[in-house]
Amino acid sequence: MAEFLISLPALERNARLLSDVAQACGAHMLLALKAFSTTSCFNTLRPYAAGCCASGLYEARLAARHMGGHIAVYSPAYRPAELEELLGIAHHIDFNSLPQWQRYRELCLQHPRVQSGELQLGLRINPCYSTGHTALYDPCVPGSRLGIPADQLAGADLTGISGLHFHTLCEQGAQELIDTYRAFEKDFGNLLASPHIRYLNMGGGHWITKPDYDREALVALVKEIRACYGVEVYLEPGEAWCVHTGVLRARVLDVFESLGYRHAILDVSASAHMPDVLEMPYRPDVYAVRTEAEQGAAVPAVQLPGEAYSPAAEPEVLPYTYRLGAPTCLAGDVIGDYSFSAPLQPGDTLVLDDMTHYTIVKTTHFNGVCHPAVQLLHADGHISTVRRLDYADFEYRLG
Repeated sequence: MAEFLISLPALERNARLLSDVAQACGAHMLLALKAFSTTSCFNTLRPYAAGCCASGLYEARLAARHMGGHIAVYSPAYRPAELEELLGIAHHIDFNSLPQWQRYRELCLQHPRVQSGELQLGLRINPCYSTGHTALYDPCVPGSRLGIPADQLAGADLTGISGLHFHTLCEQGAQELIDTYRAFEKDFGNLLASPHIRYLNMGGGHWITKPDYDREALVALVKEIRACYGVEVYLEPGEAWCVHTGVLRARVLDVFESLGYRHAILDVSASAHMPDVLEMPYRPDVYAVRTEAEQGAAVPAVQLPGEAYSPAAEPEVLPYTYRLGAPTCLAGDVIGDYSFSAPLQPGDTLVLDDMTHYTIVKTTHFNGVCHPAVQLLHADGHISTVRRLDYADFEYRLG
């Protein structure tokens, strides 16, 4: 059976780096639960995170129960009963539209935690400044439902609002954040300077733990914002906490030729287990587990003792090219075309790299395919299985 294998030492490496950046600039670094919510890893992350950002009630409950610290909540819309519970556990609640804020304003302002200052309320704004390359992940595309543009705030009654929130990035660097902030400051700087505004949340999508990320530029920007406007600054990366910390280990089930292609069917599905492969689209690095290592060859982020790895390449670069497909009926459920130095055989193990973020949180039981187990690699080298789903889980989710 396939398994997600997450390295706790690698998670801690990223967490230390994020904590160092937060301490250098005075920002509050939150874990975005929409990217990674594996609670068995929270003991590793808790010492370094200021808290979590949640996309609604369930993630907020998860944060309160398993992580603690500051809980910032944003959702495009809230149900009344959900909001009433969130008022009791969140520290920031951000609203997506002025009508929604106006509808819930009195309920919020009457809550004791709001009156005491323990809970603050904010608005998500839309700076209408795009830096991304994939429209699916760009909140600033024309017609976006996410955030309030500047023209809607003119003359609006913002009594009770103490925070502003924008989130526009996706897997991007410090310069894109700086450019976005300048656009935001141009249209919203007067509002940010209001004495009633106490925090600015600059969302996620920051690749802070990537080797080439300009962390000094980020530190300088946050220091500038805090000095100019006197606000607390929050960042809520998800991927940066867990990039290069885990793999998905799959087995080859069948190999055959058809319509001019060599096909290798694996026991994992792009659609069910790693949908960003289809949505982004994202092409994972792939390694075949072999008995002997290739001199100088690259290796996956998480390696097991005694294993050697042969990296796959683009199609036709190495002698044997295969289309890696899933055991589902979806015709497009294909991971991609890869070439290998040796033929693939049923029973071979393939390692798909960088499969911690936006994988486990998005998995489904589509087609009733077996769900990968969730395993942890500990600092002493031992592996623990924290979740192994079976038929009962499949049936339970179907009601």
